[in-house]
Amino acid sequence: MILEARDVTVRYGGLVALDGVSLAVPDRSIVGLIGPNGAGKTTFFGVLSGLVRPRAGTVALAGADVTRRSPQARARLGLARTFQRLELFGELTVREHVLLAHRQGRGSPFTRFARDLVGLGARTDPEEDAAVTSVLELFGLAAAADRPAAALGLGTGRLVELARAVATRPRVLLLDEPSSGLDARETAQLAEVLRRLRDDRDVALVLVEHDVEMVLSLARRVTVLDFGQVIAEGTPDEIRADAAVQAAYLGTTT
Repeated sequence: MILEARDVTVRYGGLVALDGVSLAVPDRSIVGLIGPNGAGKTTFFGVLSGLVRPRAGTVALAGADVTRRSPQARARLGLARTFQRLELFGELTVREHVLLAHRQGRGSPFTRFARDLVGLGARTDPEEDAAVTSVLELFGLAAAADRPAAALGLGTGRLVELARAVATRPRVLLLDEPSSGLDARETAQLAEVLRRLRDDRDVALVLVEHDVEMVLSLARRVTVLDFGQVIAEGTPDEIRADAAVQAAYLGTTT
């Protein structure tokens, strides 16, 4: 498993936000995490990414125990994350977003600082150009490469955020509501990009989404949370047929 959480528990005072939650993510897979509002999905993502410290349980990344390690340390081991709220630099172009992220994943922080200090940070070499162009093309962003982020629509902005995460060359990518605010065409485009990431980029994806059908169409395994507990885990077909999931989230069938 490239990412694995075991028996994770998080408490805020007397509130149990997560109660013994486990999740296993194989290499080159898409794993879904769904549940109603307040189920604990965002808290669990915080634990996986290092932003939330669990009261109990462990998180392992690429075989290493990272339960007590920082988000930066996890990033160096190949973990990247997007957030539900779009966060781009309005004055930077699409290409500059991807270029900066590519450099973030290239070499040590000291090396990157030294390059910028002596003026090399502004230059690109053929290898770097090719890598950035490849990411832009993967996401269909080549035509918008020179546009500032402030001029982009929400759908394109979501793709830029995802492209920026992929440019760091992660082994695991945590996606927090990536289709939020997108229309049906943009959501379908995003789903196709996620499939290509899994198949062509050797990336495992953990997908938190309110668009349940999108998750069930993409993921090989799905975990369902409710009130901080796992109420179901299985294939998409098993999740659709699960009585507890229907009652808590999908709606009881008639």
